[in-house]
Amino acid sequence: MQKAGFSTIHRYIIYEFVFSFFVAFVFFFFIFFVNQLLLLAEEILSKNVSLKNVLLIIFYSIPAISSFTFPFASLVGGLMAVSRLSSDNEILAFQVSGVRYSRLFLPLFVMGLVLSTFSFAINDYFLPLSTVKFGKLYREILYSTPELELESYAVKKYKDSTIITGDVSGNTINNLVIIDRTNKKDKRVITADTAKLVPSSLQKGISSMELSNVTSIIPKLKQEGTFSFFSSERMIYNILLKNITFSIKTLTPREMSSVDIYKGIVEKKTKLNQKKEENKNELDALKSKLFLEFNPFTTKEPNDLTLNSYVQKISSLEKKKIFDRTLQVYELEFNKKFSVTLACIIFIFFSFPVSLYTKKSGRSVGFGLGLLVSVFYWSMLFMGQTLGIRISLSPVVAMWTPNIIILLIGTYLMFRRLRI
Repeated sequence: MQKAGFSTIHRYIIYEFVFSFFVAFVFFFFIFFVNQLLLLAEEILSKNVSLKNVLLIIFYSIPAISSFTFPFASLVGGLMAVSRLSSDNEILAFQVSGVRYSRLFLPLFVMGLVLSTFSFAINDYFLPLSTVKFGKLYREILYSTPELELESYAVKKYKDSTIITGDVSGNTINNLVIIDRTNKKDKRVITADTAKLVPSSLQKGISSMELSNVTSIIPKLKQEGTFSFFSSERMIYNILLKNITFSIKTLTPREMSSVDIYKGIVEKKTKLNQKKEENKNELDALKSKLFLEFNPFTTKEPNDLTLNSYVQKISSLEKKKIFDRTLQVYELEFNKKFSVTLACIIFIFFSFPVSLYTKKSGRSVGFGLGLLVSVFYWSMLFMGQTLGIRISLSPVVAMWTPNIIILLIGTYLMFRRLRI
């Protein structure tokens, strides 16, 4: 067959795939992710946040929503497209015309490669960028609408502080009460007629409340019945943003770029190796000291209590497990970032031979089978991540096993089909 004929066939298959992919993408996007965003938007809208800011928050959340949508949509899209061609006997017609399976698979493989590249760009660039933008926007909303976090007539605990609010109107909090502890661990009660959330000039990640008409009482724990007291017209009270109950988006390993995750892994490994080296040095020092004090060539009488103390310390250091759980999380997310994006190609490799067995109901069968495989893959991925965190399963094994299983099934079916 001439090259022009192949080009026409390739365009035709790509068209079928793109249409099916779009249908699958919309399905996964709305079913699995948009519902959460609608709940978020509803909660924010109920606090008098402008529609513009609500739409921006949803917009900045799209990369996070899309991170898993692309692989699953490529799976279902591939199954739907090839199943439709197979059930309508178009695959058979291509074969009769002398078109081999490899020629039919080529455009799908190219599309899988394109989708994997695009998915990686979203995960590695747009997701970190949107997370930063999301956090910045939410802080701006929080300063202008404190009731987003501090509702009227509510009690909220932020780490070591308890904040009790009166009426919250606009950007003003009325009749505020704060219960916390001083640097000396004395309990402190601060009351203010009004307060406003303002950006802190101290450092990034800290927010401030500007209090007016302030009164503070500090009971003395060691001196019952005594307390210190002060009042002021104005006071600045600082709060760590990470203590705010609504999870203001900061970059977690999942939302970092692969380069930043890798840098974090190197840094954490260096610190972990230092701890291991310190433990080893301490153990060697104890063994040396034990030998010097209790070796058989000295005339010094051994003390059983001292000897037991040394043995216990040495045993404790030998059994001590030096482990950094955050390092494990970083390594899991690093492998996951690549395994999930490459799943687009692997799903295409799986969907092609599977769909060739479809005899009727084309797209419907492909769609249903795609949902089952998606659930299976997601379950394996979730289980791998859980085992990686709980029992320190190798991050490579945890994050790549689902891909390997799907790839092996696809490879087996591909070779089996080619022999027919």
